[in-house]
Amino acid sequence: MSTIYDCGVQADRAAGLEAAAGAVRAGRLVVLPTDTVYGIGCDAFDAAAVRALLEAKGRGPDMPVPVLVGSWTTIDGLVLGVPRQARALIEAFWPGGLSLVLPHAPSLAWDLGHTRGTVMLRMPLHPVALELLRDVGPMAVSSANKSGFPPAGTAQEAWDQLGEEVGVYLDGGPAAENIASTIVDLTGPDPVVLREGAVPVGEVSKALGVEVEVAR
Repeated sequence: MSTIYDCGVQADRAAGLEAAAGAVRAGRLVVLPTDTVYGIGCDAFDAAAVRALLEAKGRGPDMPVPVLVGSWTTIDGLVLGVPRQARALIEAFWPGGLSLVLPHAPSLAWDLGHTRGTVMLRMPLHPVALELLRDVGPMAVSSANKSGFPPAGTAQEAWDQLGEEVGVYLDGGPAAENIASTIVDLTGPDPVVLREGAVPVGEVSKALGVEVEVAR
């Protein structure tokens, strides 16, 4: 049976975070608020949980699941290397609505889908999300919606789509942006914006000091 915890009430927030952490460690799914849209998440290193996440969304491994982290330093253990441009974007926009695609560390035992050796990382600007991430570590998190349907901007909207497929819902109020993150691909010789979202392309270019290409 699913439980929705109102994180605007201190006692419920504490209970909800404890329940969510327990669910993640047990390989189950949780819904959590972020600064962009609500996310459905699990332990990034639990391949079975990631498969369950994709199944809940009605999506295949051809669309890999991004990873959320709770601190800047966490990224160092997840990627092959952190280039200068990645550091610049992290300093400018993390925590916040910018996702970075980088080559992942080859030693990591995870299966996020067909990533072709890369991982998409973000540090969200939401206190509930950050508290959970700092407790359980990196989480595989995708937008909390069925594939092809609008992303959830509230816990109730997530529940309406995902229902009992998720055990714990953390209600952190309406999403401030209700718009997906901007995605910057740093796996090639030049940065490329794969999707413009919460952070405008012009702000990305300004932070890097170069005109950034936008994928067509």
